[in-house]
Amino acid sequence: MNAGTPHSPMRRRRFLQATAAVTATGLMLPVPRLHAATATRETDHFWFRLAAEGPYIDSQREHRAFGFGDGKIYLSEDNARTWAYSADFPDAENITFSCLLKNGNVLFATREKLFLSTDNLATHRQIIVKDRAGRDYLPHTPRNPDLPGWYFHSLDGIHTWDIDGSEMLVWGNYCNVLGGPVPVNIYYSTDSGQTVKIAYAFGRNPHFQEKGAEPGLFLGDPTNPVICRHLHAVAYNPVERAFYACTGDVNRGHGNECHWLRGVYDARSDTWDWRVVVSVNSNSRYKSGGINFVDGQLYWAADANGRKSPEESYDRGIFRCAPADLADPKKHTRLFAAEFEMANMVIEDGVILAGHCAPASTYKTGIAISLDMGKTWAEYDLAEFGARSPVRFHPKNSDGWFRVDLRKGWIERAEVLLIKPKR
Repeated sequence: MNAGTPHSPMRRRRFLQATAAVTATGLMLPVPRLHAATATRETDHFWFRLAAEGPYIDSQREHRAFGFGDGKIYLSEDNARTWAYSADFPDAENITFSCLLKNGNVLFATREKLFLSTDNLATHRQIIVKDRAGRDYLPHTPRNPDLPGWYFHSLDGIHTWDIDGSEMLVWGNYCNVLGGPVPVNIYYSTDSGQTVKIAYAFGRNPHFQEKGAEPGLFLGDPTNPVICRHLHAVAYNPVERAFYACTGDVNRGHGNECHWLRGVYDARSDTWDWRVVVSVNSNSRYKSGGINFVDGQLYWAADANGRKSPEESYDRGIFRCAPADLADPKKHTRLFAAEFEMANMVIEDGVILAGHCAPASTYKTGIAISLDMGKTWAEYDLAEFGARSPVRFHPKNSDGWFRVDLRKGWIERAEVLLIKPKR
C-alpha cells in the first residue's frame, strides 16, 4: 500500500473509525507510570497497544523485560506479563538506560551511575567506566546536584551484536537536552557488562558546559577537535566488521556538531580506530539516526532541519546505500520522502518502522511503516496519545511486539508503546 499523506482526511478518518479513544488521565505525569492496560487496536499495517500499568518497561529481549518504578527495579521472564524478580532501588525514577545481555546479565544506569546485576536483580553493583588509558572515568561534580547530566542515556534501542561468537555491547549517550551538561562518549563492553570502557570521547563543546565554568574545566576530551551535542545512534555492520555512529546537532559557532564516524575494534589489542566520514550542518540527510545494516546495505532516517530560507527544501527521508558510498549523496537511494524529521528506526524481518519527531510534525504521534523493506509505505497518526515522539525502538520480543518509548515533546519520558506488524 502506498503511503497516506500527512494531511489525508481519508487516512485520518479511517484510522479514527477503527480505533477507540483513550482517556487522557495520567498522560502528563512526570513519573514513569502508565495507563491501565488498553485494548489492542489495529491499523492496516500493525496492531498496537500501550504497555500495562505497572513497572515502566525500559528494555526487552526475547522473552525478558527490565522495568522500574516506585523505588524498585523489576525483571520479567514472560514479556512483562508478570515480574518474577524485583529489588529495592531508591533512585529508580532516575534510570535512563538499560540493556539485557545474552548471558542473563542486566546493565542499567541512572543519570550518572552505571550498575550491573548478574543474578536476576538479587544483587547489583556499580560499574566504574574505564577511559582509553585504563583509568577510572568518574562523573563530574555538577554545580547543581539535581542536574548531574545523562551520562548513559541512549536514543536508539539496539546495543548488542554477536561478533566472532561473543557478544559486544556498544552505545553512545544522547545527552545535553535535559538533566544538565555532560561529556559525550561512545561506550563498550566485551565481557557482558563486567567491564565498561570508552571507545571514543568527543571534544569539549563550549555550548554545553556548566554555567560559568572556565575553559580549562570544560567537559570532554581536550585533545579531540571533534565536538557534538550527543549521539543519535551506533550500529554494527558485520560485512565490514565496522561500527558506525552519527551525532547531532547544529553549528553553534564552534564547528559542526553533526558527524558520521566509522570505527573498527581490534579485539587482540583492545583498541579502536575511528575516523570521521562526514561532517555537516543541520539541513542535511546526515543529521540523522536509526542506523541499520541489512545484507551489507546501510539504512538510516534523517531529521534534517535548520534550512536557511523558506524556499530551501529539507534534505530528509529514509535512505539506503552501500556503506562505502555514504559520503556521496548521488549514490544514495531515498526509500521514503519524509515530510517530517525522523531519527529513530528499526528494521527486522523485512519490516521498517520509524517515528516522527513530534515538535516538528503535524502528527501527534506519527509512525511510518513498510512491510516490504521500503518498497511501499504507510504513515499513521496515533493521535490519541497526544504529542509524542517514538524513540528507543527495541527489537521484537518472543511474542512479536516491538517496544517503543513515547516521549513527551521530544525526550521527556511518558509511555511505552508496543507494535506488532501484520505480516
